[in-house]
Amino acid sequence: MIATKESAIDKFMKMVEQRNPAQTEFHQAVYEVALAVIPFIEQHPEYQKANILERMIEAERILIFRVPWMDDAGNFRVNRGYRVQMNNAIGPYKGGLRFHPNVTLSVLKFLAFEQVFKNSLTTLPMGGGKGGSDFDPKGKSDNEVMRFCQSFMTELFRHIGKDTDIPAGDIGVGSREIGFLFGQFKRLTNEFTGVLTGKGFAYGGSLIRPEATGYGLLFFVDEMLKLKGDSIKGKKVLISGSGNVAQYAIEKTIAFGGIPITASDSDGFIYDPKGITTEKLAFLFDLKNNRRGRIVEYAEKFGCEYFEGERPWKIPADVALPCAVQNELNEDDAQMLVDNGCRLVAEGANMPTTPAAIALLQRNGILYAPGKATNAGGVAVSGLEMSQNSVRLFWTREEVENRLKGIMQKIHEQCIAYGKNADGSIDYLRGANIGGFVRVADAMLAEGHV
Repeated sequence: MIATKESAIDKFMKMVEQRNPAQTEFHQAVYEVALAVIPFIEQHPEYQKANILERMIEAERILIFRVPWMDDAGNFRVNRGYRVQMNNAIGPYKGGLRFHPNVTLSVLKFLAFEQVFKNSLTTLPMGGGKGGSDFDPKGKSDNEVMRFCQSFMTELFRHIGKDTDIPAGDIGVGSREIGFLFGQFKRLTNEFTGVLTGKGFAYGGSLIRPEATGYGLLFFVDEMLKLKGDSIKGKKVLISGSGNVAQYAIEKTIAFGGIPITASDSDGFIYDPKGITTEKLAFLFDLKNNRRGRIVEYAEKFGCEYFEGERPWKIPADVALPCAVQNELNEDDAQMLVDNGCRLVAEGANMPTTPAAIALLQRNGILYAPGKATNAGGVAVSGLEMSQNSVRLFWTREEVENRLKGIMQKIHEQCIAYGKNADGSIDYLRGANIGGFVRVADAMLAEGHV
């Protein structure tokens, strides 16, 4: 029986790789899902007969377009823009825009595919999509970013809408970029609609949206530990990254009584054995959000260690939360976590843990939860922002945070329902993948051959 499952997965992945050559990130994302979902499909012939997974990996629409813009010196520049509309079986396409030099079609297809499952797990009516550009906002003036965003939206606006496709922010697309994008959409369409999420509160945004991914991650971790009769209080926590997700993961870790001891950026990481406090976090917020400085300045300010060109996984701790980029935690890193007594790994970023690292963590009994479950808080509050825009109301901070907590609890319940092993342990990876798959698959069956 095991050999049959393996051959079915191998056959499926061979097809995926042939149809999508050289798209390694997309292959990795599909493989993670296939490991859990193909054995499940074999037990449910209705999904197999309808070729649901084969249809699910094929994007419904992929848009690639030129983005011309002018820099401050008057030079004409050009970048490439993308929007991958992956699946809208349960709602309009929903997913962020990423502006970063490493953006490729493979990266965006992996993110869009992950988004389908993530959005399904939230139980909100949202399909999955992703987009962006190889434009790098770093080092650009506000006027240059504005001109780029306006050019980008001049093409994208034709393909999105409040009931069609609702983009949001991602790496390189923060409140500044969302504002410029929304302004251009409004100008081109003569409509004030909730077509983008992550907007400023003054023009239709939701409270808690900036905090949502980091807060949601800790709400999920709290549920994982509660199931074990434990809590994060007093535990040392490794956090990678120093952007939006990492900042608010640190903030909520402190609120839960945990001790965050690391943060990082692309240059290296800081190790603060005394713990990042609320006061130190305020410095980090200013450093990264206002001055756009480097994490080494934290070490200089507070006299802690800085490890240039390294990642934080070698530091002994109880919990590890990768919150930076994909594939930042490899097999060697996972072995260091195991050797140092780490008990839980939960993803704040999208696919930050390599397949070999995941396998090693699970073999060693480490509680591991994937990003499609643990970092769904961001898109969950984006969905709540859509709801508020639809009824032209603002909910209070407390109401939004309570709704976010409830959504993360529901995601955790789905992981338990589909991931519980015979010995009572929980395979969160299997639970998240099957839980996300079932709702979309059932909708696709109901909607017919479309």
